[in-house]
Amino acid sequence: MADGATNLKDQARAAAYAIPLEDMHPGDPELFLNDAHWPYFERLRAEDPVHWCKDSEFGSYWSVTRYQDIMAVDTNHGMFSSDAALGGITIRDARPDLRRPSFIAMDQPKHDVQRKAVSPIVSPANLMQMEPIIRERAAKILDALPIGETFDWVDRVSIELTTQMLATLFDFPFEERRKLTRWSDVATAMPIKGGIVETEDARQAELMECLAYFTGLWNERVNEPVRGDLISMMAHSDATKNMTPDEYLGNVILLIVGGNDTTRNSLTGGLYALNKFPEQFDKLRADHSLITSMVPEIIRWQTPLAHMRRTALQDVELGGKTIKKGDKVVMWYVSGNRDDTEIANPEAFIIDRERPRQHLSFGFGIHRCVGNRLAELQLKIVWEEILKRWSRIEIMDEPRRVRSSFVKGYESLPVRIVG
Repeated sequence: MADGATNLKDQARAAAYAIPLEDMHPGDPELFLNDAHWPYFERLRAEDPVHWCKDSEFGSYWSVTRYQDIMAVDTNHGMFSSDAALGGITIRDARPDLRRPSFIAMDQPKHDVQRKAVSPIVSPANLMQMEPIIRERAAKILDALPIGETFDWVDRVSIELTTQMLATLFDFPFEERRKLTRWSDVATAMPIKGGIVETEDARQAELMECLAYFTGLWNERVNEPVRGDLISMMAHSDATKNMTPDEYLGNVILLIVGGNDTTRNSLTGGLYALNKFPEQFDKLRADHSLITSMVPEIIRWQTPLAHMRRTALQDVELGGKTIKKGDKVVMWYVSGNRDDTEIANPEAFIIDRERPRQHLSFGFGIHRCVGNRLAELQLKIVWEEILKRWSRIEIMDEPRRVRSSFVKGYESLPVRIVG
């Protein structure tokens, strides 16, 4: 397995350095499916850190690949828009008739008021109340795992824990919680034959089922006193209670994907990283207190969302290039998190870094991830519970990755608990 992986890595590197810069399309989902994107971003950071791709399946776009340039775009919402009407937050434009607003795909002032409607759910006080629930569920999930047998970590642990947490946040019927996983996957998947969804129409049909289900929950909650779940918060907030159905669906999908994909793929990515860097696993086994610094290092090393996109509201200079009004600008967090001018030895997974929170995975500025502390809390608790039980979990084969240049994730990871 190791020799095969090394050979593929060498092939990816040769391909990345052979292609003319002007023909480079770093957002190609096939690169992410095959874990072959790394040398493309390495080359862009060195040779063309603000890069123009003139043509791709996503149209033309700028790639911003260095840490400081990404920060400059992410924190300048006056020049770079997230508005769904302009294309939103991903490299892939939705069809104009399917562009659904959500607070992450809004500019000021509407962004702030809608975000504030749901932010109490991740307040410090609420996180304290959630901690014992997360711990109880994590323990139950881990105790049900087989010892000495190969199983899929993604399905049995990563998906199950995050889906249970999502069901709690929405107060969603617990026995139907896997609907949330499905809708998250449908919302972010690239339509492709044999894929999660094969056509855009198939995706929209399932998202309409999602809207119908959540509309039923809304209608129940709006006629009851306000409670502590996300749907009730939105139904009773002045900022969100009069949303259009499209806007409601946009925010529901945002909260599902934000609560599912990021934590789910970090739970898998952390175990994968510890197996790739076994000396770090040894270090962790010797000192469980390193979980605190390991969690943000997992989130940096994994970078569960590879990019965020903006649209230029005016002509602007960046990195010696002129970005024109209306141009699509892609901030490659996955590249900025490996920028060795800002992060020492960024390719390595180091669980006791001096500044483990120096990463871009949660974004910056007004759109910084609202649930970042909840994500970290879940990872912390899961690893505390793992280390109480076992000292070795082995990866049996390379993971199967998601075909997406937005969600940087895993479809499966075969593992075995040794003991």
